[in-house]
Amino acid sequence: MYQRRIVVASSVGLHARPAGLVAQAAAAQPAKVRIAKVSGGAAGDPVDAGSVLSLMTLGAAHGDEVELSADGDQARESVDVLVELIAKDLDA
Repeated sequence: MYQRRIVVASSVGLHARPAGLVAQAAAAQPAKVRIAKVSGGAAGDPVDAGSVLSLMTLGAAHGDEVELSADGDQARESVDVLVELIAKDLDA
């Protein structure tokens, strides 16, 4: 399993438009990526990063830390694509 943590840069967090962009990018990846909100240093229950509804229910706001994870041959590449995306202000 490959995991990375990133701080949400979008001014509105992972809500609405940013969630749609992340879900679309996740669905295009060869490995299934999961995402969890980090609280108190521990990751919560992961959800499917390819689901807009799941991303929005995470409640990840601007400045929150999230953990992305994936398994398989192309896990690293798949996670890294989403890390780069979440590091941008997707609501700009």
